[in-house]
Amino acid sequence: MRSSPGDAVVLAVSIHGRDAGYPVVQRFVTGPGLPQSVSQPMAQVATGDPVVILRQDLLAIRRIARPPHLVLAFPDELDLLPFLVELWRPRTGASALGDHYAPGPVVAGLDPAAFLTELGCVHRAARLWDGTDHTSPLTPAETAARRVEAAHGVLVTAQPGPTGRRADGVAALARHLNPSATLIQAAQQPQAAAELPPSFLRPVPDALEEWRARLEPVTVVPSRPVTDLGVTSVVWRARRPLHPERLADALPTVMAGVLRSRGHLWLSSRPASVVTWRSAGPHMELQEADRWLEPEDDSAWRGVSPQRRTLASWFWHDYYGERRNALTFTGADLDRDRLCSALDAALLNDRELSLGWDGWAAFPDPLLGDAPR
Repeated sequence: MRSSPGDAVVLAVSIHGRDAGYPVVQRFVTGPGLPQSVSQPMAQVATGDPVVILRQDLLAIRRIARPPHLVLAFPDELDLLPFLVELWRPRTGASALGDHYAPGPVVAGLDPAAFLTELGCVHRAARLWDGTDHTSPLTPAETAARRVEAAHGVLVTAQPGPTGRRADGVAALARHLNPSATLIQAAQQPQAAAELPPSFLRPVPDALEEWRARLEPVTVVPSRPVTDLGVTSVVWRARRPLHPERLADALPTVMAGVLRSRGHLWLSSRPASVVTWRSAGPHMELQEADRWLEPEDDSAWRGVSPQRRTLASWFWHDYYGERRNALTFTGADLDRDRLCSALDAALLNDRELSLGWDGWAAFPDPLLGDAPR
């Protein structure tokens, strides 16, 4: 708003989930040229699909006010990237948001103390709205990490004194969680607020495709190769399937000091499935999320993002296809050699590899349970 004084409109959204059915949605809109006939109905509480409600709001604002910039202020109750994909997705017979708005950067604001508290909170869980339904239960640690990873820009606020040093540590962590984001550190006092870069007001090219690509279970997770204030990222990749029992035994060594990790696995017990790996704070989750692409499955190739098709072609193996392991770990003073050696030891050896698909599936799996025969 400060970068576009006098002509920016803000649409702030509040969403309160319910155990079943649609959530409760309330909006607050402010800005020049908005008559009460537009702003007053938005201030009323509505129960319904947040995507449908917000699409109607955005189209109404565009039709009446046509502001050069509109700021969407989203609550924490949204799983942001899938929600944006659903919000911007073209619909048959309906006006597309892309015909009226060019999406700009996603900016996340972090309070250092609150962010560190959230990263350590795994004793409770919430179900966020993802644009079509509620997500599976997610911990506050997971949602906090996702907010940073979804952003094009991260704003870290700080106060002078010891809290400023804590803000430096949170900023270093944010750089590793999302190395491609623009990071800004600013004082909390409004009069000392940092200037935002001009890129924050520019459209993001092919934003819808970018959001979709980030949600792919098979992707390249960006990593930062340097250590910042003790924060380190370690990338591990391998082109053999993992023995699930040995992987389970290696987890205490692998996860020591890890604050965030994510990626995908090729488990021998599930040779056809992409298994996603994610952890935030002391909570870790493995989940069958997709199927590996097969050369004769044309519909599956058409259904994935261009980035996934490109990666599959780049890494393609005549026998294994696109199957591979890729994990990124971020934490405090991680021991790269120890972590990677523990994971390497969990890979199938030559003798186990020679057993083939049927032999691999027979290995006991304490992580996801034995695969059905």
